[in-house]
Amino acid sequence: MNSSPTGTTAATPATRHALSLRARIALLIVLLLVVVQGAALFMVTRTSDDIARSTASDALLRGERIFQRLLAQNQAQLTQAASVLAADFGFRAAVATRDLATIEDVLRNHGSRISAQAMFLLTPDHTILVDTLEGEATGRHGRDLAPLVAMTKDGQTASALALLDEKVHQLVMVPIRAPDLVAWVVIGFHVDDVDANELKSVAGMDVTFASRSASGPWRIHATTLADTVRAEFTARIDGGEAPGPGGDADLALDGQRWQVHRTDLGALAGGGTGISVFLQRPLAEVTRPFERLNMAFVWLSLAGVLLGVVGSVAIARRIAAPIRVLGEAAGRIQQGDYSTPVAPGPPDEIGTLAAGLDHMRVGIAERESRILRLAYEDGLTALPNRTMFMERLNQSLKLARRDGPKPAVMLLDLDRFKIINDTLGHEVGDLALREAGQRIAATLREADSVARLGGDEFAILLTSTGPGQAEAAARRIVDAMEQPFSVGGQSMDISTSIGIACHPDHGVEASELMRAADVAMYAAKRAKIGFATYDPSLDDERQSHLTLLGELRRAIDQGQLHLLYQPKLTLADGRIGAVEALVRWRHPERGIVLPNDFIPFAEQTGYITRITRWVVGEAVRQCGVWRREGLDMRVSINASTRDLQTRENLPGLLRAALAEHGVPSDRICVEITEGALMEDPDGARKVLRELHDMGVALSIDDYGTGYSSLAYLKALTVNELKIDRSFVIDMHDDAQSLAIVRSTIELGHNLGLKVVAEGVESDADIAMLRAAGCDAVQGYGISRPVDAGRVPAEVRTRTAGGAEL
Repeated sequence: MNSSPTGTTAATPATRHALSLRARIALLIVLLLVVVQGAALFMVTRTSDDIARSTASDALLRGERIFQRLLAQNQAQLTQAASVLAADFGFRAAVATRDLATIEDVLRNHGSRISAQAMFLLTPDHTILVDTLEGEATGRHGRDLAPLVAMTKDGQTASALALLDEKVHQLVMVPIRAPDLVAWVVIGFHVDDVDANELKSVAGMDVTFASRSASGPWRIHATTLADTVRAEFTARIDGGEAPGPGGDADLALDGQRWQVHRTDLGALAGGGTGISVFLQRPLAEVTRPFERLNMAFVWLSLAGVLLGVVGSVAIARRIAAPIRVLGEAAGRIQQGDYSTPVAPGPPDEIGTLAAGLDHMRVGIAERESRILRLAYEDGLTALPNRTMFMERLNQSLKLARRDGPKPAVMLLDLDRFKIINDTLGHEVGDLALREAGQRIAATLREADSVARLGGDEFAILLTSTGPGQAEAAARRIVDAMEQPFSVGGQSMDISTSIGIACHPDHGVEASELMRAADVAMYAAKRAKIGFATYDPSLDDERQSHLTLLGELRRAIDQGQLHLLYQPKLTLADGRIGAVEALVRWRHPERGIVLPNDFIPFAEQTGYITRITRWVVGEAVRQCGVWRREGLDMRVSINASTRDLQTRENLPGLLRAALAEHGVPSDRICVEITEGALMEDPDGARKVLRELHDMGVALSIDDYGTGYSSLAYLKALTVNELKIDRSFVIDMHDDAQSLAIVRSTIELGHNLGLKVVAEGVESDADIAMLRAAGCDAVQGYGISRPVDAGRVPAEVRTRTAGGAEL
C-alpha cells in the first residue's frame, strides 16, 4: 500500500519537472527567437525609418532643385522678354523722347503677352517713370526695388525677388541703351496660390512662400496647403518651430507629421525683410510602404515562433535580402542613377515595395527629363530655345579661342508673319513656324544648328565657316523660304530677313555676335534684300536714324514738312482730275529727306499721327484754294496703319478740316495699303465705313502685294484699286505681270471699282493700260510730283493735249 502512494508521489513531481523543462526549453527557444526577431524587427524598423527619412529628405532636396530650375527658367524668360523689349527700336525711341503714354502702352501690351504683372521704366538714376501697377509715376522714387538697384553694377542685367503690394514678385532689370544707358526696364511675375500649385504639380510636394522682417511674424503670400493646415503651419513657424535656412524640420500638422525644408530667397530692403520658400511633404507618404513592411515582418516573426528556429532563420534571411536590394536601389537613386532598374522582389509586400520604388525611379527620371526639355527646348517647334542656343554658341566660341573652327551666327526674322497670324489665326501661324523651322534645318549641315528665340525669330549657329560660306548658307535659306507654304489648307508666301555675324571679324563674345547679327538683320529687312552681313557702318546708320527721329519731332513745328502733288491722268478723256499728296521733309542740314527714310520710324513711334494731322490739314486747305481758283481737283491722302485705329479718329480729323476749308467730302480720297488693312481688319473696317458714310472716296494702294481679296475689299466699300508699280513696270517683259494687271482691271470693274495703275513711265505703258481697260494712270510718264503752284499748269497742259492721248 505504501508503494502505490510512494510511486504516485514520485511520478507527479517528475511529470511536473518534465513539463516545466519543456516549457522552459520552449520558452527559451521562444525567448531566443523573440530576441532575435525583435532585434531584427528593430533593425528593420530603424533602417526603414532612416531610408524613409532619407528618401523624404532627398525628395525635398530634389524639389528644391526643381524649384531653383523653375525660378531660373522664369528668370531667363523674364530676361529674354525684357531684353527683346529693351532692344526694340520703337520702344527705345519712345524712351529717348520720354513719350510716357506710349511707353506705358508698350509696357502693358508686352506684359500681357508674357503674362507679366509688374512692368516699370526707370531713369538711369533709378527714378521710376512708369509703373504699370499704379500707372504713370514720373519722377517718383518708391517701391522696394533696392535689391535690383544694388545688383545693377556697370549697367548689367539684374534679377531679384521683392515684395510689391504685399505680393512676392520675381523681377529682372535690363538696361536700355541707345547706345549709352538711357533707362532701365523692369519686368516681373507675381507669385500666388495658382503659381504655387503649378510648382506643386511639377515638384510633387506642397510649396509655401512666406516673408518675415527681422523682428516681425511670418506672412504667408502663396501656398498649396489647405486653409486649416495653412493656419496651423503659420502658428507653428511663428512659434519658433520653423527650420533654419537650408535646413529641415518635422512639424505636427493636421494630426500627422510633415517634413519641412526651408530655402531662403534673399533679404529685401527695408527692415531686413526676407522671403523664404517652404517645401512640405507628409512623412506618411514616405513611411507608408515601410510600415507595411514592418507589419509583414511582425507576422513573419509570429510564424517563425511556431515553425521554430530553423523556420525563423529562413524567414529572416528571406526578408533581409530584399531589404538590402531595396537599400542599394535607394542609394543609386539618391546618387542620381535612374538608369538601373530595381530588381523585382518576391510576390509579397517586399515585391510591392520594390515595384513602387522602381515606379518612383521611372517617375523621377521622366520628370527630370521633362524639366530639361522645358529648360532647353522650344515647346512649339521642338527646336533648341535661346538658352540652349547660347550654351552652344559659348561652347563653340571656347573652341575657337583654342584655335578651333571659327563660328558664325545668323539671326532670321519672318517678314509679314504678324499679318498671317492675325488674318489666318494663331493655329495656322504655329504650323507655319514649325514648317519654317523644318525648312531652315533642312538647309544646314549636320554640325550646324537652328534655334527658335521667340515669336517669328530664329537663330542659326554655323560651327565652322567664313563670311562667304555664311552668305551661301543664308542664300539657301532664303531660297527655301521663298517656296510657297501650304499650311492648314492655306497657301501663303513667307519671305525672310537674315543678319550674319562672323567670329572674330564681327565680335569675339556671344553678346557681340548676337548684337551684330541683329543689326545686320534689320538692315536686310529695311533694304528688302533677304540677307546682309554685319558692317560697322550699319551702327552709324542706326545712330543716324535715331538722331533723325529726334529731329522729326521739331520738323512740323518749324515748318520743314511740305507737300508735293503727283497728277493722275484719266485715260477716257486724257484730263487730270486728281492728284496724290506726297509729303517731303526739307531738312535744314540733310536737304530733302524722302518718306521711306522717316515714315517707317514715325509709324513705329506713333509720331505718324502728328504727320497725318498736318498732311490732312494742308492737303484739304490746298484743295480749298484750288476750288476757289476754279480748279476742281480731287486730292488723295495716304493713311497709315495707326491712322486706321479707331482711337486716332481719322474721320473726325477729316470732318473738321473739310468744314474749316469749305471742301466737299467727295473731293478727298483716302489711300490705304493692303498691309495696313490686314494689320487690324475689324478696326480698319469700322474706320473706313465711317469715312464712306461721310462721302470720302476710298482707294486701295499697292494692290497685289498683300493678302486681301477682292471680296474683302468689296465689303470695305472701297471705290478704287491702285495696281502696284512692280506689276506695271514688268508687264512688257513678264507675261505673268501682264496677266495680273489685266485680271485685276477686269475683276475690279466687275465689282464696280475704278482701277488706277501706278509706275507709268512711257507712252507704251499708257497704250497698253488703255487697251486693258484701265481707268487712270499715275507715274513719271505723266508727271513727277510737283509743288502746289505748278499743278494748274500741269492740268492746263494735259487738258490742251488730252485729245492726242
